[in-house]
Amino acid sequence: MAFDQSIREDAGILRLSHGEKLGVVERIVVLVIIGIVIALDLGSSFFAAGVEPGAVLVSVASTAAFALYLWSPLLATVALGLIFALSFLTGTETQVLTAAAFAAGLVLRLGWTSLILSYAGVFLVSSAIIAYGDTRVPVNIGIHLILAAVSGAIGFALRLAAARGRRLEQRLAESAEQERQAVLAERRWIAGELHDSIAHHLTVVALHVQMLDDPTASAESQEAIRVAARKAMADLRFVIELADDGPRSSGMPTGDLDAAIDEAEHEIKAAGHQVMVDGDPRDERIPRVAEIVFARIVRESATNILKHAGPGQVEMRLEVDDDAATLTIRSPLPATPRRDLPSSGTGLTRMAERVIGASGEFHAGADGGAWRVHARLPMS
Repeated sequence: MAFDQSIREDAGILRLSHGEKLGVVERIVVLVIIGIVIALDLGSSFFAAGVEPGAVLVSVASTAAFALYLWSPLLATVALGLIFALSFLTGTETQVLTAAAFAAGLVLRLGWTSLILSYAGVFLVSSAIIAYGDTRVPVNIGIHLILAAVSGAIGFALRLAAARGRRLEQRLAESAEQERQAVLAERRWIAGELHDSIAHHLTVVALHVQMLDDPTASAESQEAIRVAARKAMADLRFVIELADDGPRSSGMPTGDLDAAIDEAEHEIKAAGHQVMVDGDPRDERIPRVAEIVFARIVRESATNILKHAGPGQVEMRLEVDDDAATLTIRSPLPATPRRDLPSSGTGLTRMAERVIGASGEFHAGADGGAWRVHARLPMS
C-alpha cells in the first residue's frame, strides 16, 4: 500500500500543468553564475583583441536573459528567442544556441507543459537552421542537443526534488497539526473526566459544609464529607491512571448504572429530598454503552440537583423496550436560584455530547415547575 501511494504521489509530481518558482538558494546560484559569465564577456571585450562590440553585446544580452527566469519563464524564453534571431546579424548564433541549451534546465525546472513543448520545438528548429544554413563556422549540433538534454534532465530532477520537499513539508505540517489536535483532545478528555468524577463529590462536600452548624445534622454531614472526599481521591487516582497509561486498577468505577443510582439516591436523600426510582438498572437488555452513559447522566444530574433543586420529590425513571433504553430524571425547580454553589454549565454540555455521541437523543430543560433531563439510547 505504501508503495502504491508513493507511485500515485510521484505521478502527481510529474504533472507539469503549472509553473514553478526557484528557491532562495537556486536564485542566488543563478545570479552568481550570470554575474560571472557577464564579467568574463565584458573582460574579454577589454583585454582581447579583435572582439566585435556587437558580438559582446549579444552575448551579454543572452546571459542577462537568464535573470528573467527568476520572475517569468515565459518572458525569459521569448527574450532568448529574440536574441537568437538578432545573433545572425553578428554571427554569434552558435553562442546563443549554447546559451539556449543551458536554458533548457531552467525551462524544465520552472515551465509548464505548453512552454516546455514550445521551447523544445523552437530549439530543434533553431538547431536545424544552424546545421543546414549557410554558417561561417561548422557547428556540431549533436553536442548542443546532448547539452540541452543533460541540462533539462538536471532541471527536471531539481523540480522533482523541490516538489517532494514541499510535499514533505506539508506532511510534517499536517502531522504537527494532528499531534496538536490529539493533545487538545486529550486535554479536553482529562478536563471532562475530572469534571464528571470530581465536581460531583466537591458539590456534596460544599453542601454538607453548610450543614455543619446544625447539631442535628452535623454527624451525618461529617460522614458525608468524609465519604465524598474519599471517593473524590479514588476518582482522581482513576483519572490520573487513565491519563498516564490506561487504567491499572480494576476496582475503579467505570460506569455501573445500579451503583450510580444508589449513590445518587443516598446523596439526594441526605440533602433532604424524597427520591422515587422507577425501573430496573440491572436489566440485562441495557447495552453496555447505554449503561455507562446513563451512569454519567445520573451522577451529573445528582450534582445539579444538590446545587439547584428546590424542595420536593426527585424522580428517576428507567424504561427499556426492544428499541431503546430511556432515562428520565425530574427534580423540582427552586423558588429562587441558589448563588452559593457555582455552576459552569459544562455538565449539561457533556451529557448531551455523550448521548449524541452514542447515536441517542437528549433533552434538558424546565417542564411544568420541574427540571427534566431525558436521554434515549438505541438498543443497538
